[in-house]
Amino acid sequence: MSTPPGDFDALHVATLNVRNFADRWDERLPLLLADMRALQPDLIGLQEVIFPLQQDRLMGAAGAAAYRTLRGDPEEPEIGNSLLVQVRLPVSNVKRLELGEGRYAIGATLELASGAHVRAVVTHLHHVVAERETRATQVGVLEAWLDDGSGHDAAVVIGDFNAEPSEPAYARMLAAGFHSAYVEVNRAEPAVTWPSGLQPPAPGNYDAGCFDYIWLRGAVAAETCRLVFDRPAVDDPGLLPSDHFGLAARLRIGGA
Repeated sequence: MSTPPGDFDALHVATLNVRNFADRWDERLPLLLADMRALQPDLIGLQEVIFPLQQDRLMGAAGAAAYRTLRGDPEEPEIGNSLLVQVRLPVSNVKRLELGEGRYAIGATLELASGAHVRAVVTHLHHVVAERETRATQVGVLEAWLDDGSGHDAAVVIGDFNAEPSEPAYARMLAAGFHSAYVEVNRAEPAVTWPSGLQPPAPGNYDAGCFDYIWLRGAVAAETCRLVFDRPAVDDPGLLPSDHFGLAARLRIGGA
């Protein structure tokens, strides 16, 4: 599939690990909703969603845009993945992929106004710091799934990879033809997407770093890419929307 020469679509995408309901959830929720209301992306991928609490649907209802919620129940309730897609965008081929270690991905094909088709995927990779090869293997499973012959003009893979740019999982995404939207715009990944500074500190035994990405492949280019969900409460600098910062990118699809 391809867009006619000169035709292109703009697509605004975002990703955020919402940190389930840990670390002052009741206080964080208004910050999440305020930032979502201001952002209103066409597509956002959320990780660590607890579906019985309807965290993804609460975010989808925060502003004027109407969202379709695509999700699949996780093995562990605190690590759900969800895709929120504005209802004006036709969606097809919604599928779930098992990655092992209880991790999975949710993918859907979006049809844009120009006729371009974008495969959008949200995932959250294995978290154990030392098990770098496990994350690389999960990326390999994801690559094979995306290369299954389904026609699309571009692929957008978003989420918390639990892997810094020095890891094999990152290198494997590059080798598969993906590039980072943040690097395309800013020349390097952000120094930190975790921890955000949320107090009490998020548990974990690894150092601060970049773990969250918007990956692009095909007829797609990033025009902007920035950190989002990064503003503390006015009266409490230790209260932020999540323990992660989010990312948002404005993309140009097609136009070759």
